[in-house]
Amino acid sequence: MSKKIDHALIKKVGRLARLELDETEIKEFTGQLETILEYVEIINKIDTSEVEPLAHCLPVNNRFREDRMNKSFDPDTALLNAPAEDNGYFKVPPILE
Repeated sequence: MSKKIDHALIKKVGRLARLELDETEIKEFTGQLETILEYVEIINKIDTSEVEPLAHCLPVNNRFREDRMNKSFDPDTALLNAPAEDNGYFKVPPILE
């Protein structure tokens, strides 16, 4: 392993993730992360130069349908369940001041 997972690193990662970790959790996560990184090192030693990159493990094809117009709601029907309406438009609370 190139870098040792220590108490300070776990506290730093916890702080960056906005997590409050107690000493028990820090000890537990230290061991878990060391184990994970050991497995990553083992995997990194495998020769994958002959392996073709893939985006999905199964063959995936797009399912296109015919593009056709359908009848849509009239404005009154569309606004029936709107919590607020203003001149035929949905009224939403402002998000900018």
